[in-house]
Amino acid sequence: MAGQTLSEIRGLLAAAGLAPRQRYGQNFLIDLNLMRKLVAAAEVKPHDVVLEVGCGTGSLTEMLLETGARVVGVEIDRGLQAILRERLGAHPRFTLIQGDALAGKHEINPLVLQVLAERRTETGAAGPHATAGTEPGRYKLVANLPYDIATPLLMELLYVTPRSERLTCTIQKEVAERLAAEAGTEAYGPVSVVTQTLADIRLIAIVPPTAFWPRPQVESVMLTLRPRPPEDVDVDDVPAFVRFVRGAFVHRRKMLRKAADHWGLSPADTMAAFGRAGISWEARPEAVTPAQWRTLHRDVASHWNR
Repeated sequence: MAGQTLSEIRGLLAAAGLAPRQRYGQNFLIDLNLMRKLVAAAEVKPHDVVLEVGCGTGSLTEMLLETGARVVGVEIDRGLQAILRERLGAHPRFTLIQGDALAGKHEINPLVLQVLAERRTETGAAGPHATAGTEPGRYKLVANLPYDIATPLLMELLYVTPRSERLTCTIQKEVAERLAAEAGTEAYGPVSVVTQTLADIRLIAIVPPTAFWPRPQVESVMLTLRPRPPEDVDVDDVPAFVRFVRGAFVHRRKMLRKAADHWGLSPADTMAAFGRAGISWEARPEAVTPAQWRTLHRDVASHWNR
C-alpha cells in the first residue's frame, strides 16, 4: 500500500540529512486515511494528468501513481528533489519539476503548464499509446498545498489554460474560509468573488494539526473546487474581471465609487452602472456580492469597449 508513515518519513529525511523547513511551509501529511480520502475525492482515473505541488518525500505521489494516472510533481526543496528522484525518478508516469509552481504572484510557472500539456498528449485518442475509443485525460490538482502559495496557486489554476477539471487539496482553514466567505463578512475579499464566480466549493473534511508532522499551529481543511464550464461562468473576459475586482479591493474600506474614479466613466454613467447592478452609492467593496460584481464589470467593460 502506497503512502508513508511518520517513521518512514523521518527515516527518509534523516538518511538525507534533512529536516522539515518552515521556509517552504513543510508540514507533511501523515494520516494515511485522510490521504486516501483526498485521492478518492479527486476521483482520479488512469488517463488523468495530475498536478501535485509540494511532493515532499513522495507519500501522496505514490498513492496517485497507484491510480494509473500520470503525475506531474513540483518540488522547490533541493533535498526533497533528490529523494523524489531516487524513489520515483524511474517511474514511467512520474515527471518531476524542480522549482516553484509560481513564476510570480499572479502567474503559474510556464514550465508547469508546458509539461501538463505534454503529458496529456500521451493519453487518450491523441496519444501514442492510445487505445480505441479512449477519451483524453483530464487535468486535476491533488495536493497537500504549502500554506504560503495556496491562495495564489488556486486562483491562477481556476482560469489558466489548460483548465483543471477539479482542484482537490488540503489548505489552511483560514484560506478556505476566505474562498467561501459571504459578502459583508470580514473574510470576504477578491479571492471570494473570483472563486465563487468560477467554481463550486465542496468541503471534504476538517484536518486537525495532529494529521501533520510537524504539527502546524492552525487547523486545515480538505476541499474540492470544481471549475464551472465557461458557458456557466457569466463572465466574458475572466482575466479582465479578476483584475477589475482586485483593483477595486485595493482600498476595501473606502466606498466603491472611489475606485470608480479610475474607470474612466462619467459620474452619471458610474451611478447608472451601480444602479443596474443593484449596488448602493455608499457601498464598500466587501458589501458587493459576486453576482453584482459580474454585472458591474460587464457594464463598465461595455463602456471601455465602445
